[in-house]
Amino acid sequence: MSGQGVHEAAREGYSRAAETYARGRPGYPEALAGWLSQRIAPGERVLDLGAGTGKFTGLLLATGASVVAAEPVAAMREGFAAAHPGVPVIDAVADALPFEDAAFSAVCCAQSFHWFATRGALAEIRRVLRPGGSLILIWNMRDESVPWLHQLGDIMRGLAGDTPRHESGAWRALFPAEGFGPLAETQLRNEQVGPPERVVVDRCLSVSYVAALPAEEQEAVADRLRRLLAETPETADRDEITVPYVTSAYQARAI
Repeated sequence: MSGQGVHEAAREGYSRAAETYARGRPGYPEALAGWLSQRIAPGERVLDLGAGTGKFTGLLLATGASVVAAEPVAAMREGFAAAHPGVPVIDAVADALPFEDAAFSAVCCAQSFHWFATRGALAEIRRVLRPGGSLILIWNMRDESVPWLHQLGDIMRGLAGDTPRHESGAWRALFPAEGFGPLAETQLRNEQVGPPERVVVDRCLSVSYVAALPAEEQEAVADRLRRLLAETPETADRDEITVPYVTSAYQARAI
């Protein structure tokens, strides 16, 4: 069965920037581990779909679940295998999953569902979920109620073009979805602490549509970000800064 393939921005950007992705992306709040443990029981089989370099996978493993990862970009799979050598990671796209019906108790998509938010992919996810199993969607988003982060967001939105993004909200049009119960949302506070070059510049350079740009255009983006950091009182001349995030966690039960 053939699938929809990988969006060009993801294929190009993540192939070039897998290392920057792993270095620059934030982790997840401690509270998310408890949220997951209430929804995934030890020993259950779980699919980490669009697993990237495996930044979310450790939280799934901490539940005691048996995890299988699917990631279509080869460079990301390499990063995943280095981070989680004991977890199988396969080359697969969301609308053509090589698993039997009702194979999983949960399918988790962390920072990924917006890339493949189609009716076909959702139907395929439902096929591999057992009745009563959970579709879990997770996103970390910068808290743009903070003025300088809203300015940063404006820079990034000006570069995004038509690249699928969580914040567009287009993925929400799939819900309510056939075969699933209501989509319930929980919001958790999160933050990323570290050198500005890592938590802002590397973080933004790891975004697919920036990573896909020619090198000189990427450097121009980096220069804009560094100027913003230099002009912002909360970040200027700091060796370490805190970037506030909101982690949105969603669950829909298969029915």
